[in-house]
Amino acid sequence: MCDPDGILATPVETVPRGAAEDAGEPAVRRIAELVTEHDVVGVVLGLPRNLRGEDGPAARAAREFADALTAGLDVPVELVDERMTTVVAARQLSGRGVKGRKQRAVVDQAAAVQILQGWLDRARS
Repeated sequence: MCDPDGILATPVETVPRGAAEDAGEPAVRRIAELVTEHDVVGVVLGLPRNLRGEDGPAARAAREFADALTAGLDVPVELVDERMTTVVAARQLSGRGVKGRKQRAVVDQAAAVQILQGWLDRARS
């Protein structure tokens, strides 16, 4: 999530997408609750393309989830390239002394912050 001025991204909550057979419905419901609770005006979703910039199975799943979010939310949903964000987040956490299990518990949130912060920085320039 970011501040009202769209300057700084901060973590809120890791929402597991869930199993493929439930089409992400529990996650969409929880994200809809967060959108309402925090007066969110848009959702930025990472698109996990491969290093060549192509869509693989994970990117296709992200696109399907984006479609489910679009259908379940009253705010726009935008996909952005998330290549290397998990690697960068893990390195930053290691640099702060967060390692092992503790790192795994927060790496998704740190990567989400990287994705949103990059989007905010591009939107401002």
